[in-house]
Amino acid sequence: MMLGRKPVLLIERAAVERIVKLAVGLILFAPPSRAQAPVFEIAPTDSRIKFHVKSSITIAGKFDKWDASLRFQSPDETTGTLEIKIDAASVDTGSGMKNNTLRSKDFFDAAQNPYITFKSVKIAPTGPHTYEVDGDLTIRGVTNPEKLTLTISGKGTGSGEIHGAMIFNRKNYGMNKGIPFIKIADHVDVNLHLKWKHVGGPPLA
Repeated sequence: MMLGRKPVLLIERAAVERIVKLAVGLILFAPPSRAQAPVFEIAPTDSRIKFHVKSSITIAGKFDKWDASLRFQSPDETTGTLEIKIDAASVDTGSGMKNNTLRSKDFFDAAQNPYITFKSVKIAPTGPHTYEVDGDLTIRGVTNPEKLTLTISGKGTGSGEIHGAMIFNRKNYGMNKGIPFIKIADHVDVNLHLKWKHVGGPPLA
């Protein structure tokens, strides 16, 4: 009787070994969980996104409605992804006439393309507190690669600020027309001021 049970025991032992190996493999090669990656929040109430265009009269303003997120896959800061989503119709220049012009089909075409978005594809440090961010900017449904430069304060603490700058050519996004009797440059300067807070996970390396 005992001899008849040995093959069964061998089979059971082999099955257990396979399960253990599979479990170890899953642990070793599983992607980092949210608990293993830094978690940050950006507070829109204390942040702002502004723009400026050189012209014969002042054309500058901000966006009142937008959302931004900064996510990391691990404590390595180069694994971060910055995403910004702006409500194009929320443009505010302080002038109703300018706002309506920028919302029109000649510029943002907010009725057909309600959002302006930016999503980073690469974050590269250029100094202790500075970064160069390559990403895709979408305006009017047109997407082009653009470069954003960032300066970050508060590294190593629980909160801080991100100051960013970008220059893009409006004509690359189909905004080819001007405003009657007003000379407008092609290049648009964008400035970001984002307040961030570390709310979970390990600190950045």
